[in-house]
Amino acid sequence: MAVVNFFGKPTCRGNRRQREILESSGHTILFHNILEQPWTEKTLAPFLGMLPPKEWFNRAAVRVKSGEVIPDELTASQAMHLILEDHALLRRPLLESEDIRQVGWNPEAVDKWLGLRPDQDHGSEACAHPKHKNIA
Repeated sequence: MAVVNFFGKPTCRGNRRQREILESSGHTILFHNILEQPWTEKTLAPFLGMLPPKEWFNRAAVRVKSGEVIPDELTASQAMHLILEDHALLRRPLLESEDIRQVGWNPEAVDKWLGLRPDQDHGSEACAHPKHKNIA
């Protein structure tokens, strides 16, 4: 099984569930607080790969939900600048294992890449907040 660097938000119930899914599938999880990482363009870019900038964003982030930040209207340079200033804007989790990196929770891709137990619900990317559904 794989050792996975999991960059997430400690208080996010969705991220906690995603870690549990990986652990129950036999993987070793090294958790890192995504909000406290010293991200730079060089360290973040490999996770984002060839995705369009609008897919780099956590759609449940307060600044996105309020309309202050509109991911669909940003260039790659603008998006990177905003995310480096405010890590809460970054889509989570970020996953890294064996020199492969991914942004967001895509159960099908994670299963193909790392393998997930077939007898469990693999969840979604959404964060289930106890008071407000899908708030990250």
